[in-house]
Amino acid sequence: MSDVIGLFSFSSTLLDFVFYYPLFMAYLWMIGGIYYYLHWERPEKRAVDDPPPLQEYPFVSILIPCFNEEENVRETVAWAHAQAYPDFEVIAINDGSTDRTGDLLDELRAEYPRLRVIHHARNQGKAVGLRMGALAARGEVLVCIDGDALLDPHATTWIARHFVEGPRVGAVTGNPRIRTRSTLLGKLQVGEFSAIIGLIKRTQRIYGRVFTVSGVVTGVRKAALHRIGYWTPDMVTEDIDLSWKLQRDHWDVRYEPRALCWILMPETLGGLWKQRVRWAQGGVEVLARYGTSLLQWRRRRMWGVLLEHSLSIVWSHLMALTIALWALGLVLPMPEPLRVASILPEWYGVLLGFTCLLQFAVSLSIDGRYEGGMGRYYYWMVWYPIAFWIVNMITTVAAVPKALLKRRGTRAVWVSPDRGLRVTP
Repeated sequence: MSDVIGLFSFSSTLLDFVFYYPLFMAYLWMIGGIYYYLHWERPEKRAVDDPPPLQEYPFVSILIPCFNEEENVRETVAWAHAQAYPDFEVIAINDGSTDRTGDLLDELRAEYPRLRVIHHARNQGKAVGLRMGALAARGEVLVCIDGDALLDPHATTWIARHFVEGPRVGAVTGNPRIRTRSTLLGKLQVGEFSAIIGLIKRTQRIYGRVFTVSGVVTGVRKAALHRIGYWTPDMVTEDIDLSWKLQRDHWDVRYEPRALCWILMPETLGGLWKQRVRWAQGGVEVLARYGTSLLQWRRRRMWGVLLEHSLSIVWSHLMALTIALWALGLVLPMPEPLRVASILPEWYGVLLGFTCLLQFAVSLSIDGRYEGGMGRYYYWMVWYPIAFWIVNMITTVAAVPKALLKRRGTRAVWVSPDRGLRVTP
């Protein structure tokens, strides 16, 4: 009987983790983000449109994999060609589009001499498209963007700088900025990408490794790609897979907040659900495939990312368990150690809410250097814990069986996402 009671008490202690883990991580990200800003960003005092001169300007190939992008590809190609960089080419890979994407790309070749186009007869997935573009590229530095992304004119210079200065740099992740801001979901994602994703990447750089590059804007060294075997075609998120493979091979992955890229994001719950399930599934897939190999001492710099990602999955399941125990308690008598009286915020809810707003204030003040008017999104962030924490929890729980039961070798092909209502930056 004492063993049963002890088990119940242990379970109750685990449930406390649900409330304190987000609090701990928020302060860790704030401290890491502030340190990164003070150590690397503030001393240079350079604006986005004022990159430093480079010792050399390596030839750069800008890769644009496309699937059914007839509404966006003309604008994307135009912005790619507007780079304030002396020597580059643009390679668009039409991956079996069923709309007019291929025809538009052929027309754009006459307008842009730097543009090269590769056509696939059928949809083979973004990883295969990027691989074909990399094999055809003349540049040693590849800048990879999505077919609906607008690359800031100075982004290529900021990215190339890291490859020039660091011979062990394998990839550089840029700073995606949200264009879709017409709904509450859009406004929340503006804050999320700066306050959550921006701070996380800064903090992860402090303790050595980055969980993932941003698939919408990433620079990659071609030699590093060749060593790791390029992108893996059966991984649902090619960017997370690339990041872990590069860092397993001891390449450095850096974050460049001044390499801006304007992107479209979902503004419907259905579109957001599909996107976040795919992201969560991709994270579980890389953990299942590469996790044990990272436990080796020579890969110890990945331990921080490995622990953080594993704990986030544990948190999602414990949060789901907490809600389930509360719901069961409404209809069934529950043992006292397992009884959840309420899931409504109490004192810890006030503390979490304050911490969330503090985190957004810190992040928006940092990112305000790169995009004006960020302060007007601050008060929308009060909805973030309710909306996105619950969505992320549910999608993680849903993604784990999808990732673990997925048959290895099944190619991940394109699915056109919800892209919200577009706004030109």
